[in-house]
Amino acid sequence: MEWSDEAIILSVRTHGETAAVVDLFTRSHGRHAGLVHGGRSRKARPVLQMGNHVDATWKARLSDHLGHMSVELRRGYAASAMDDAAALAGLTSLCALARLLPERDPHPALYEVTLFVLGFLDDPTVWPALMVRWELALLQELGFGLDLSACAATGSNDQLIYVSPKSGRAVSESAGEPYKDRMLRLPQFLTSVRDRHATREDVAAGFALTGYFLEQRVLAPKGDTLPESRSRILTHIDR
Repeated sequence: MEWSDEAIILSVRTHGETAAVVDLFTRSHGRHAGLVHGGRSRKARPVLQMGNHVDATWKARLSDHLGHMSVELRRGYAASAMDDAAALAGLTSLCALARLLPERDPHPALYEVTLFVLGFLDDPTVWPALMVRWELALLQELGFGLDLSACAATGSNDQLIYVSPKSGRAVSESAGEPYKDRMLRLPQFLTSVRDRHATREDVAAGFALTGYFLEQRVLAPKGDTLPESRSRILTHIDR
């Protein structure tokens, strides 16, 4: 068995004295792991960094084996994020959450969105809002997508400012007024009304929205919690 694909490195763990097991998010083969011989060498370590965009070749005798992998760098997102604590937290959180995807199940649309977000990590005015959209896309790929297109109660797409924590559907201002204390806020940059820049408050509300559904629908049933790096994103946004 053999394939070659482009990928994003999600995690690296040591194996023995000189090797490393690398977990990748590939374009066509989904999340896939492999053993990289010499992965702990001085030459390989700058390449085998979380968030880097790479070309990978995987080989194994049988498809269900761990297999051996060779990796070449395309773009080093990890190095550019090291000098920015917020961007590093964003990159780390993205890679940790991407590991929620089932192994070897292709998600090409999410892969493209992931590359897009990584490409903007050097622009702090853009990437936090993009990260919220990425988390919405992740929920969709995991089978827990939110419906933010129209009010769950009226079917209208006007004045959508809430999301029901039960249904994951948008709710209009008038329909949600009696229950507003129990509703989640829907920031306008996540709706069809996109005529203004997302403020820090909007982004924080977006992270609260996606975080709620990631925790309640994906992580809690497994006994897991959101990665600590995601909390650091919010700390930097609030400064």
